[in-house]
Amino acid sequence: MSDFVSDNLRRLRESVPEGVELVAVSKFHPAEALMQAYGAGQRIFGESRALELEAKASQLPEDIEWHFIGHLQTNKVRKVVAHASLIHSIDSERLLMAVDGEAVRAGRRIGVLLQLHVAEEETKFGFTPEELAAFVTPELVSSLKGVEIRGVMGMASNVDDDERIRADFRAIRSAFDSLKETVFASQPSFDIVSMGMSHDWPIAVEEGGNMIRVGTSIFGEREY
Repeated sequence: MSDFVSDNLRRLRESVPEGVELVAVSKFHPAEALMQAYGAGQRIFGESRALELEAKASQLPEDIEWHFIGHLQTNKVRKVVAHASLIHSIDSERLLMAVDGEAVRAGRRIGVLLQLHVAEEETKFGFTPEELAAFVTPELVSSLKGVEIRGVMGMASNVDDDERIRADFRAIRSAFDSLKETVFASQPSFDIVSMGMSHDWPIAVEEGGNMIRVGTSIFGEREY
């Protein structure tokens, strides 16, 4: 198993361009599998459930950088804020304010990404590009005390149409660019475009993504 994970990681790293950050999506995989990836040099892991993140963070090395990539309910914010350095899935003003308040209480400053909804599926969460443009103002950004908005995250439609996938990623990148040129023009730390997973990350990178979330290509199919 350890060779399986480390071989997969090595192959993946060889194909991911310089400047693109790899988040190893470790949700539902056991701590042993994470340690195999850790042994192969991986330090950023993505979890999508607060309790699973809490359990793994308590038993795995302290230099792991935990990213929370799943839908976050406000009643789970405290557990996530205790461990995550970046939350990818801020999809409402209510959630942003909850994370900000909890981070202040915990004495932490946490990076967050604003989640965009550009996909065909109604089930996905996030702001439309128009909603995001209206929501993110200089006043909002200056009001945040425990949170630093680092960029955007989004998913493409779950279809076999590469052109549709490409168009979705282009829309996510475009929303990032318009914020970068306006509200965040003087903030170098607003620099993350998190998009692309095991099946579509090469298209995401071609369209300007600089952080990819890959699980299956590293750990294999997960065990439910």
